[in-house]
Amino acid sequence: MEERPSRIDEALAEARHALPHRPAAAELPSLRAAGALIVDIRPTEQRSRDGELPGAVVIDRNVLEWRLDPTSADRIPEATGPDRVIVLVCNEGYASSLAAAGLQRLGLHATTDLDGGFQAILAAGLLIPD
Repeated sequence: MEERPSRIDEALAEARHALPHRPAAAELPSLRAAGALIVDIRPTEQRSRDGELPGAVVIDRNVLEWRLDPTSADRIPEATGPDRVIVLVCNEGYASSLAAAGLQRLGLHATTDLDGGFQAILAAGLLIPD
């Protein structure tokens, strides 16, 4: 008998299906140069262990929607509207896919996440220059 995927695997596949292009690590500098907002949602422990992501705004996952929703009183100044390209970065590209799908449900249709997360940046030997 074939094993059925777990519910979280199904939710992840559904979230990724709804996302626009998931950029690779090598695409981050050009996205940022074109005005994309790069958001690091990794917890403090991972940022301390693996390093910071230069040029990224750090937003804790538990307040992400409030900080990026342009209609929220608690938004950051960079949350300028639903057409702003936002690229979320987590550790390996799983939590960020789910978070990006949640932001799309809020109307932020240009939100996506980095394929492979911060680990893909490390593996490629890339960091975004300031």
